[in-house]
Amino acid sequence: MAQKSVTYRALTVGLVAMVSLVAFEYMAVAVAMPVVARELGGVRLYGLAFSGAMAAGVVGTVLGGRWADLRGPKAPLWYGTAAFAGGLAVAGLAPDMETLIAGRMVQGVGGGLVSVALYVVVGRVYPEELHPKIFSLFATAWVVPSMVGPALVGATVDGVGWRWVFLAVPALTVFAAVLLLRGLAGQQLAGGQGASGAPGRLGRNLAWAAVTAVGAGLMQYGGAENPALLVAGLVVLALALPKLLPAGTMRAARGLPAVVGLRGLTAGAFFAAEVIVPLMLISKRDMSPLAAGLALTGGALTWSFASWLQGREVFGRTTNLLAGTGAIGLGILLMSAVTLDAVPVAVAYPSWIVAGFGMGLVYPTLSVLTLELSGPGEQGANSSALQVGEMVFSVVSVAVTGAIFTATGSGYWTVFAVAVLLALAGLWVAPRYARPRVNDVVMTPPSPVAAR
Repeated sequence: MAQKSVTYRALTVGLVAMVSLVAFEYMAVAVAMPVVARELGGVRLYGLAFSGAMAAGVVGTVLGGRWADLRGPKAPLWYGTAAFAGGLAVAGLAPDMETLIAGRMVQGVGGGLVSVALYVVVGRVYPEELHPKIFSLFATAWVVPSMVGPALVGATVDGVGWRWVFLAVPALTVFAAVLLLRGLAGQQLAGGQGASGAPGRLGRNLAWAAVTAVGAGLMQYGGAENPALLVAGLVVLALALPKLLPAGTMRAARGLPAVVGLRGLTAGAFFAAEVIVPLMLISKRDMSPLAAGLALTGGALTWSFASWLQGREVFGRTTNLLAGTGAIGLGILLMSAVTLDAVPVAVAYPSWIVAGFGMGLVYPTLSVLTLELSGPGEQGANSSALQVGEMVFSVVSVAVTGAIFTATGSGYWTVFAVAVLLALAGLWVAPRYARPRVNDVVMTPPSPVAAR
């Protein structure tokens, strides 16, 4: 038992180190990219530096899920780590914006491989009762990068140049990989029994992933300036995305489809609102950038605290999902009130504290449920579906609300209204996470995602 505890401890340190590294990279690139685009003369390609990585991430996530189910998570984890670090190195040494974007796409594939492989490692190594704690640690791993990342990156850009924002991370990746390698030593992580029929379908799934990525990119580049692209992207996603998700996700069928759908709805609601919060606070309520950023920091802290509570199972699963989704909607609704001059601007701080707390209850609970609802050989495919759904739902909600905002002329309240509606839809979906029962016996059919 003592040896087992030591193994878990070493592996947990490695997992948290890898998640922290991904979180820091996310914050770092967001802060440094304006300077990068200006110095490389690639302002016109600014958006592609983000959407290209996201599109590649969708493909990497689908590939990683199938790969982990068939051969175990070690290979996608190590190849993904190498691609993640290699892509960052290419971006850091890029002589022009096109090369930097190519590096970002390689990095995106690697990040997709790693993110799914980490879920599968949790599912296959840790006993089920430890899953809530592990996913709460994953959420906590984002807190420090969120708080100190922007200032550290800003100092690095000003002091030694933006290239070191990219080049320093591969060195840190080696450190995280060593910790993870030590934790995985001796672990038997062979492919799952239920994945035997999947190899022939891998190419088809990757094709649908590529189409999904194209649809998401069209939506990002559409907006109010080009509504035809926005609509075209939405049509493409309506055709392609269901191929990558459990059957019934779009109608919130009970069980795994509802879990994946709720993840998309809550992420879409939260991130669509979060994108507009700093702009509203600075432009409409005359806050300084620092003061506006502190409002988001409060949400990051309560996200971590609520994840900690979830990890100790203070509340039940149903309470986590219903109370958490309700808190997200309430926080967004309170933030929408800040658009009114009669409402004190200080209301922004408790508003996002409430919304962040809701995400902390919902987000890791859905990760735990995904593994619980996965049979042998399905953990990778189902974790992939969860993450792809989250990414695409977020892109769609941000693109649609952004287009509405532009079309209505600084219509902040319209963005918040759409986000609240998404949260309300989530309240209806939340109780449907439980699998259907017949004569009090839980029905556990094979996952529709893994079967495709």
